[in-house]
Amino acid sequence: MSHRHAPLLTLLLALGTVPTLSSADARVRLGDTLPAHPWQASADANGREVVVVYSYNCGDLGALWQAVMDSDLPVRAVNAEGTPSPAPAGVNSWRGDGATAFARALKVSAYPTVLLVQGDRILNAWEGNFTGKLE
Repeated sequence: MSHRHAPLLTLLLALGTVPTLSSADARVRLGDTLPAHPWQASADANGREVVVVYSYNCGDLGALWQAVMDSDLPVRAVNAEGTPSPAPAGVNSWRGDGATAFARALKVSAYPTVLLVQGDRILNAWEGNFTGKLE
C-alpha cells in the first residue's frame, strides 16, 4: 500500500531535502511582507500561495515546478534578472525591471527561491538548487 502525502506537505518535504543550503543561509526574512508586486493576494487556500523567484540560469526546474504545481496552492512566478525564462503552462511569469527589483528587495541570495506566503506575509522560504524527489 502506498502512502500519499497531502500536496502541500509533499511540497514542504521535498523542498526541505535541499542538502546544500541550511536555513541559516537564507537571507529572505520570515514574517516580512512581500515587496510591491502586481498581483492581488489569493482568497483561495486561506490566502496561502507559493511564489517562485527564478532566473534564466537556474537550469532545469522541471522537478521544482512539478512539486510547486502539485501543492494545490496558487502559484506566482517571478522571472528576475532580465532574461526571459518560461514558467509552466497556465502560470503567468512576472518579468522585467519590477521583477528584478522585487527579488532584490527580498534579498534573495540564490535562485530559485520558493516562498510560502499567506496574504503578503512570508511564512517560509527555500533558496538554492532543488534536488528533492517526490516519491
